[in-house]
Amino acid sequence: MWRRSASFILDDERRRTSNSPPMADNTTRAPFQNPDAISAYYQTRAAHHGVITSDWLAQAQAAVGGVSGEEHPDSSVAELGKEKTFNVIEEFNGWRKQPDLAEAVAAIRALAAVIRASEASTMMELEIELKKASDTLKSWDKTSISLTAGCDLFIRYVTRTSALEYEDFNSAKSRLLERAEKFGEISCKARKIIAMLSQDFIFDGCTILVHGLSRVVLEILKTAAQNNKLFRVLCTEGRPDGTGVLLSNELSKLDIPVKLLLDSAVAYSMDEVDMVFVGADGVVESGGIINMMGTYQIALVAHSMNKPVYVAAESYKFARLYPLDQKDMAPALRPIEFGVKIPAKVEVERSARDYTPPQYLTLLFTDLGVLSPSVVSDELIQLYL
Repeated sequence: MWRRSASFILDDERRRTSNSPPMADNTTRAPFQNPDAISAYYQTRAAHHGVITSDWLAQAQAAVGGVSGEEHPDSSVAELGKEKTFNVIEEFNGWRKQPDLAEAVAAIRALAAVIRASEASTMMELEIELKKASDTLKSWDKTSISLTAGCDLFIRYVTRTSALEYEDFNSAKSRLLERAEKFGEISCKARKIIAMLSQDFIFDGCTILVHGLSRVVLEILKTAAQNNKLFRVLCTEGRPDGTGVLLSNELSKLDIPVKLLLDSAVAYSMDEVDMVFVGADGVVESGGIINMMGTYQIALVAHSMNKPVYVAAESYKFARLYPLDQKDMAPALRPIEFGVKIPAKVEVERSARDYTPPQYLTLLFTDLGVLSPSVVSDELIQLYL
């Protein structure tokens, strides 16, 4: 269930910080291609990370604060229903042009547009149309856990109301659209809520190890800096796409002391670390997470040295999955360049993510609250009821 307390926290914070920086112009790029050899999951990561500019943080804050950045990024896409047949993938790609908008939230916005553009005359037709659109989005990239979970949660949240059985169709459709917009707003607020919930765990003088470029973790560190907390950050380089290098650049612009590490230097540097913060591509039923490759080994090292491992993840990433081992997931492949020619006989591991079991995680910071890994299954039951 969505917790009202989190919304109250956000409202209080918004009253204290009334002015948000203006939304900068979005970087334009062509729609993604989706070749069979490389998953769209990894292409999305690489493309989003590649367009980060100096005003990226201002864009993220403007989007969370409900400024004009949450309006549709492409006016031509916004008028699809008027000019030609509505296409949910084109709508989805239009929303994905915003670098600060998560892929799952883009899908949620696209599904809300399906309801708005629908010409169905009965609730059953509308629900079938919505389900088909959801299946289309999920099939666009079957390896994306957050995309699948976001679509499933949207369908359940929007259609889970008994009032639809007793209203006329127009009223019921309006109710569905209202719930769809509310779900989209809640999803956009999630990052800011998580950042505020995590502040009590960051103390002056601490050293934080981060892995990969998680927009939620970046928001947490940014909020801590704005609260005048004194801390430093160790960033893994994040091979092969260098996401840790990009994160270190953003932290440096915020005047946060940051040190860049080789991925292989995690154990060497762990004695300097007070806590580990990572994001998640998906939170599974066991309470474990699926995240960027290398998260598992970082959690293992931290656990062996009694360092807390904190996960920051929005609730729309809660997925009905129960992996038993590292290979019990759909592969998400990535391109890897070693700088030298690799012989054809040499096999290269190209998986983009790994699974971290719950026993190596300390707490999960979500827009549902601060959870222990053992509580995740209960929250999943509530979300998917």
